[in-house]
Amino acid sequence: MATAVTRNEDRSRWEVRVDDQLVGFAAYQRTPDEIVFTHTEIDDGHEGEGLGGHLVRAALDDVRAEGLKALPICPFVQAFLDRHEDYQDLDSRR
Repeated sequence: MATAVTRNEDRSRWEVRVDDQLVGFAAYQRTPDEIVFTHTEIDDGHEGEGLGGHLVRAALDDVRAEGLKALPICPFVQAFLDRHEDYQDLDSRR
């Protein structure tokens, strides 16, 4: 199973694919200083495989590389940031 996360700027989201099939995304809105995560979704057939965490981790790595902060409106991204100390510095709520 080949998994890849890419940023689709035209649709304002990061996408996760398994064997080239789109199986989930993390939608965002961009401001000058931060990325506002609004919604994360993984197809029902792929829930429980860790793809949501893989997707959010890759998205937050991009946020960090751009020198931005993350505002997690999405409950999934909020929970990820709360559970992973190594990403809490990106949380604009702190």
